[in-house]
Amino acid sequence: MIKKLLKYGLLGLLGFVLAVVIFLYITFVPILAGTAAKTMCSCLYVLGRTPESVVEKELTVVPTLNWSSFDYIDSSAVRATLFLRSRTAVYRKGIGCTLLAERSEQEIRSQTPAMPGPPPFDSDTVAWPLGDKIRDSAVAGVNYEAMNSAISYAFDEPDPDRPKNTLAVVVVYYGQIVGERYAPGVTRDSPLMGWSMTKSLTNALVGRLVLDGKLKVEDPAAVPEWQNDDRKNITLNNLMQASSGLEWNESYFTPGLFHNMFMHSDDKGAFAASQKLKYPIGTHFEYSSGTTNIISRIVRQTVGDANYPRYAYEDFFYKVGMLNVLVELDASGTMVGSSYGYATARDWARFGLLYLNDGLVNGERILPEGWVTYSSTPAPSAPKGEYGAQFWLNAGAKDDPQNCYHPGVPNDEYGCEGFEEQNIFIIPSKKLVLVRLGISHHGFDIEGLTQKVIAALP
Repeated sequence: MIKKLLKYGLLGLLGFVLAVVIFLYITFVPILAGTAAKTMCSCLYVLGRTPESVVEKELTVVPTLNWSSFDYIDSSAVRATLFLRSRTAVYRKGIGCTLLAERSEQEIRSQTPAMPGPPPFDSDTVAWPLGDKIRDSAVAGVNYEAMNSAISYAFDEPDPDRPKNTLAVVVVYYGQIVGERYAPGVTRDSPLMGWSMTKSLTNALVGRLVLDGKLKVEDPAAVPEWQNDDRKNITLNNLMQASSGLEWNESYFTPGLFHNMFMHSDDKGAFAASQKLKYPIGTHFEYSSGTTNIISRIVRQTVGDANYPRYAYEDFFYKVGMLNVLVELDASGTMVGSSYGYATARDWARFGLLYLNDGLVNGERILPEGWVTYSSTPAPSAPKGEYGAQFWLNAGAKDDPQNCYHPGVPNDEYGCEGFEEQNIFIIPSKKLVLVRLGISHHGFDIEGLTQKVIAALP
């Protein structure tokens, strides 16, 4: 009897293990392969990296993967194969990389969106921030020795098992660059991944449309799928503050809505918009790439295809001096406003400086008056005052400011944050913009870096 029980128990255990393996093979392996293909494609063709460096740094989180897992098709596509499951991402010049999901490669390549190029000029002859001509004189009061030491802290690698992999640091104080350093092989002209810092770019595009009188954040979100149910009461502001009430799970390492959108959907905004209400509108904070892609689709619908994405570049990015920025399009032709933004470290610094200067560039109003205050005001549903309108905040809990997102950093700090520890910290009380970009899978002490940079200021 005992032998039979052991036998059936062992068979049951084996059956369970087999079911788990099959489930992971069907669901998770294609996600890993898709992540690898898309990441490799963008790193190679958008960022100009080598396959070996991408495997060594970005793709260390994907098991059993090495550079031989990839096929490079006509220098314009990447196919990644993992445990016999393959996914392909295609590259289009000026548009970036798109992971194949529902549409064929031929359909995607037949798309011809109007992607404008930057205006021609020699940036070295134009003063910062619109150009790259940096003044030679020191900024009064800055301890440059301490500043260089602070920046070195970002690049030092005391633990080889937990590398920081910092790629770039730019420090802007009172509008001037007072500290800057790049990793070997990276320069001021190198575009670098922003990941979820892209969400804040989407905030700016909405702000630009508000300035033009084409959007109001208080209005119900213009989502056609919501007009016949309670979701029609979701406002654009609810989306901006990540408090729409829509069902979502922002899980990067388990199968779910996040990966279904990025790996299996061509129209990411439509996929996110198809989710049902789970919480009362405006009451529950849920950080969501899906929400941002709904906003990005609203931007496209508001501008109209004839002017999209030209509007984003000519009416916003280039006006700010961000001439090396790219936000990749999904297969439906909409910017992946949640995650797929690339820019140089100086361009990311220009973006932060725009908000520090209340939406003004050389006296020209690029964002509406009050937009920066709106963006940096805590969402009522954010328990620690940690989120505004597509910006992370350090305001702290209402009754306890010390219970904040970045302890040890001034409470007026707000900014952009992304996967692999991408950061733009904007600290109005210190007249400071701090950009740190890297490929960090073991965390990064952004609070410590910020404290050291502040200590070097007057």
